[in-house]
Amino acid sequence: MRPALASAEPAVLHRALAMSNADSPPLRRDEALTIARLAHLDLSAEEMERLTGDLGNILSYVRQLEELDVSAVPPTAHVQIERLPLRADEEAPSLPREVALREAPRVEDDGFAVPAFVDEG
Repeated sequence: MRPALASAEPAVLHRALAMSNADSPPLRRDEALTIARLAHLDLSAEEMERLTGDLGNILSYVRQLEELDVSAVPPTAHVQIERLPLRADEEAPSLPREVALREAPRVEDDGFAVPAFVDEG
């Protein structure tokens, strides 16, 4: 985290994302600039102008969504409510070891060689 931005972060993010005042502009240029800096984006003036407009449009759409009455809609974790049918597990022959290992990038001790990802030392 950059110390120079630390004091500006909460205020900018709160105003930009909370959208409490529908009469204010969706996003000021200085707020978009701070967000770009927080995201470590090095943008030209033209890109910054586009980012400000694009983020402002997104925030305007979110404001419209916040105005919807969703009190009768139960909270959901997924948009697809019905369960997808699962196929039954059926035994089937697997590839012969030689065929499977033939396409492997690296083989070790009659198996697939994979890079270590846990330090056991």
